[in-house]
Amino acid sequence: MHLEPRLRAWVEHVALPGRTVVDARSLAGGYINDNRLVTTADGDEFVLRRYLRGNSCAIEAALAARLAEIVPVPEVIAADPDGSGAGEPILLSAFAPGRPLGDALAGATGPEAAELGRQTGRTLASIGSVEFAAPGFFSDASLEPGPPGMEPTSELDTFVQHCLNEGNAAGHLSDDEQQALLRFAAEAAADLAVLHGSRRLVHADFNPKNLLAVRTDGRWRLSAVLDWEFAFSSSPLFDVGNMLRDPRPAGFGEAFVDGFREGGGQLPGNWRRLSQALDLYSLADLLKRPADHRYFQRAVERIRALIAA
Repeated sequence: MHLEPRLRAWVEHVALPGRTVVDARSLAGGYINDNRLVTTADGDEFVLRRYLRGNSCAIEAALAARLAEIVPVPEVIAADPDGSGAGEPILLSAFAPGRPLGDALAGATGPEAAELGRQTGRTLASIGSVEFAAPGFFSDASLEPGPPGMEPTSELDTFVQHCLNEGNAAGHLSDDEQQALLRFAAEAAADLAVLHGSRRLVHADFNPKNLLAVRTDGRWRLSAVLDWEFAFSSSPLFDVGNMLRDPRPAGFGEAFVDGFREGGGQLPGNWRRLSQALDLYSLADLLKRPADHRYFQRAVERIRALIAA
């Protein structure tokens, strides 16, 4: 068991008074945040979340409360956004059962992949049903998007240029590939104008690693949507592009789109191009990760596929 004394004291005396921690182990992931599975003497399990790069604790706690009756999210047991009690920002939530969606898909038959796709699409539509007063990014528990006038779907070409200048693309993307990427971004930036003003909840990391699925009575359902640290207010097509970025098992993609529409999600006629363009914000940003990071090379590969198409 590895749980620093101050964190253990906060869990046992503030978050779960009267209960004793008997085990703690690291969970997968950990680049942006550190997650530990905490077990108490009575056998209950919780997830203790520490913030390594940026403090989104208050935002995640507020989103969990807002989404409680809309989307399957783990219940927040306690939070210390400013670290006044635990010595650092920290959040404790109930442990959500289920397998990562990627694991479930790895062994799924065609009908099972389609069922998982439909469930995923309907869940995304539920996320997008949450509406805000304006587009923008959250800065605190009020969940008021800002700053005033912010438009997350604008200036894609400028953002991509910045990521190429500040990131590690040199030596991994050729000069011709970088120029092709900039041309794609410039053309797509004009297309994205139709999405300006969109103000729906965007998860911003909506992919199989952040979704849990359980199978009950032979049917799949999503049991939890995890990791809301990047969430903001804009167009659900950001999440559509993220989910369809990588190849999925046969039947998943079509059922995902059908489920999204069935759940009330709206897709314009050119939604594929628009969602790919919006996903480029994330792909380009990944170019600023270290070149040996597991997501850097994936971003390079997806960018090559995008400009080739």
